[in-house]
Amino acid sequence: MTVGAVMLISGVHGEKPPRPSAAQALSVSADLSRSTARALPPADPVRLRIAAIGVNAPMTRVGLDAAGALRTPPPGEPGYAGWYGDGTAPGSAGTAVVAGHVDTPTGAPGVFYDLSTLTKGATVEITRADRRTAVFTVRAVELYDRAKFPSKKVYGSSGRPELRLITCGGGYSKRTGYLGNVVVYAALTAMT
Repeated sequence: MTVGAVMLISGVHGEKPPRPSAAQALSVSADLSRSTARALPPADPVRLRIAAIGVNAPMTRVGLDAAGALRTPPPGEPGYAGWYGDGTAPGSAGTAVVAGHVDTPTGAPGVFYDLSTLTKGATVEITRADRRTAVFTVRAVELYDRAKFPSKKVYGSSGRPELRLITCGGGYSKRTGYLGNVVVYAALTAMT
């Protein structure tokens, strides 16, 4: 998938979402593809759970817009996580991509409001239509400027089961919305 940065909803802000800590950044020696679990056959995801930040959300399929940017769940569904359905299914070989809103137009928190507070080692579980759960371990959390979004690094595949969670982040401009994106890098480490 070679698309630009995710553009998520821009709300009215009195309070800004958190930013990831520098300690959670991808280290030069990190092996993102390290996995102790075998790739699963493709199956659509149905639910996303991230206990560390209190996420237990239904999932919906999203695609690309006319400009080639990843769509997000509809604005009226800020509690949904959107899986890029034309890409890799979570748990299968390749990089699965899930996007979610950081907030709503009224400023209420979205499904990924606290995404940037995840830490290395946190667990992300995705229940799939085949009734299996793909369990991922967070390897890094990074914030990228929208103008310098590293599409190849984020969306590229090692051929191993990986996951990227993406939402808006960084500074905010009333004219253009959020100025960046928070990206969580995770690798499949178990399946149930």
